[in-house]
Formats: sequence, C-alpha cells, structure tokens
Amino acid sequence: MLKVPSGARLLSEFIKNATTHKTAARWYCVASSSSGSEGKSFLSYDKDPGPVFMREDVQKLLKSMTRLELDRVFRKRSVRDNTVEYKFMTDDQVRREVMQSIGRADRMLQMPPVVDVMHENLKVLSKDGALKGFSEAKMVFTDITFGLKNSKRTIVERLPDGTLQEAAYETRKRLNQIYFPLKGRYVRTPKMFEAGNLKKILEAKEYEFVLDRACVQFEPYEKEYHNLTATVYLHVNENKEFDSLRSTRHFGPMAFFLAWHRLVDDLLLDMIKRDYLRNGVELIALFASLHEGVQVKAEGFDQLKDFVLSSEAPMFTAEDKSLEDLQQDEKYLAVIEKFVTDHCTKKVQLNLAIAAYKEMALERQQLAEGIRKMHGGR
Repeated sequence: MLKVPSGARLLSEFIKNATTHKTAARWYCVASSSSGSEGKSFLSYDKDPGPVFMREDVQKLLKSMTRLELDRVFRKRSVRDNTVEYKFMTDDQVRREVMQSIGRADRMLQMPPVVDVMHENLKVLSKDGALKGFSEAKMVFTDITFGLKNSKRTIVERLPDGTLQEAAYETRKRLNQIYFPLKGRYVRTPKMFEAGNLKKILEAKEYEFVLDRACVQFEPYEKEYHNLTATVYLHVNENKEFDSLRSTRHFGPMAFFLAWHRLVDDLLLDMIKRDYLRNGVELIALFASLHEGVQVKAEGFDQLKDFVLSSEAPMFTAEDKSLEDLQQDEKYLAVIEKFVTDHCTKKVQLNLAIAAYKEMALERQQLAEGIRKMHGGR
C-alpha cells in the first residue's frame, strides 16, 4: 500500500479544517440595507460591467470626478513611516517637484477594475474508482515552479471518491498564498470583514481603509470583493460621506456603482453644494452612457459632454471665479436642472440646492462684473 508522506497528511488536514471557516466570509449581504434574495440581486451587476468600465470615455469621466488634489492624495496616513521631509529649493526645482508629485498622485489614483464575478467551471481530469476510500480527506497537488503566474499554476485535487479535478478557486487562492504569499494578504479572511466588526469600522467612517484592505485581500472578480465594496458604497451613499473618498482611487468605482444602480441623486446633490458643477455634468453623462433608455434632453448637453471629454478640469483653481467661469457654470446648471426634472427621485432637495446655488451665482456674477468695470473692462 502507498504511504502518504507526513507533509501531505498535514496539508490534507489543513485543507479539511480550513473549509469549515468558509462561511465566515459570507456575511456581506447581511450588512447591507437590503436583506434576503432581493439584497443579493441588488448588490450584483446584472451583466458584465468590465467592458463598459474600461471604455475610454467612462475612464475619463470617472478620473475627472475623482478630482486630483495633491494635499489630499499626500495627506498623512495611519502608517508606520509618516515622517515629513523638508527641502530648500529654487523656483525651478519647486515646479519640477510639483510636476513629479502630480505624476505620483496620478499613479496613486489608479482605480481598481470593476469586472464581473467569476463563475467556476471545474474540469474533471479522471475518475479512478480504485482509489475510492484511500483517504477521508481530499488531497491537493500544487505545481510550485518558480516564476509562474498564480492564475496559470496547475493545482488539482483528488477527492475521496477517486475523482481528480481542477482545484476550486478558494483552494487555489489558499495554496498560492501558502507557497507564494502576497504582502498584506491572509490565508483566512481577516476578522475586520466580519459583520459586527465591519459595522463599527464603517460607523467610524474609515471607508478608504476598508476598501484598501479589500483590494489586498480579494481579487476584483471575487464575489466577496463585490459584496464588500457594495456594502461600503451603500453606507457612504446613505450617510452622504462622498467627500471621504474624493481624491482616492475608490471614488471612480463608487460613482460607477451608484450610476449603474441609478442611485446618483445624493452624489449629484453633494456636487451641487460643493460647487462641482462640471463633475455633476460628468456624472449625468456617465449615467446616460450606462443606461441606453435614458435621454438627457437639456439644451447643449451633447456639446458640454464633448467639452468635458475633450478637456481636462483645471487642477489649481482661483478662489474667485471669473465672469467666463460663471457663464460656463450657468450652462452646467441648466443641464443639471433638466436632468433633475426628468430622471431624479429626490427632486425637492435637489431643486432647493439648485435655487440656493443660483442666488449665490448671481451675487458672484454681480461682484465679478463690478470688479471688471473698476478695472476698465466691459
């Protein structure tokens, strides 16, 4: 009779015990605002969002809405090394350093991809009845050749009934992490992702921390990642804490999620209150591109859409807007107002915000015109 090496027995026992902890990570839908089968269907994409998310126009809109602000991208974080380095520089060195910082910030804001949930289709390699009952636990065989991509690595499992098949994704991920560990990822799901612990973290508004940790622990095509990010996005939306994710790599995927599920009212309201009207038009353009039946009938919308796609928003803006900027904002606001009337559900709050903005814009315009006349302009 063949003898099973002690290492294989330990590994088989580890696999057997680890499967009992799978249910610990299956809590995300319970943490959402919905429950039951309706909650699961609501949190999921009805079709593969990957091709739409990767489109050039969608990427431009999401990147612009994220708003690259250097002081927020490079803010102090809860990390071990949080020191600040001071340097004496000339004006030219400062300009070069700012340009390099913009490049680094742009890389730091690279968005996690939004793709469809992976669906497994395990291939059965053979069925050997003679091996039935050889072991009560399934045995896993892993190719540990150095240099292979984890997704390409051959990992198979022998079931107690003698069937040899490709290993399930959970097993593949666990074995890859054992032999080729990724920094920050754990074999078992961290306790912070359990329902009770996650609720406390979300109530503390540590949204970026949760999403950063999710990107390390899970792959974008895992169901756990989809459910976890959806739970965070819904919590942000319900508490209107959009600014906590602005200028982070997670703002774009959140805006995409909300636009996909037709939940843009609160985000649009936040953009109006913060005087981000260009971002509001970009959100409307994103919403219209995701839903074929939606038509924005506002006058000049197509021209404004082409404008925001072909130009970049200024990174450094003056405190007081020029008369030309105020006139451009009028066009943005007209599109937003028409969209609110035709497609939004929270019309009262949005119309009040639009009315307040119009009053403020009128005061700004009168001030700008007065300053121009004082300087001899027309």
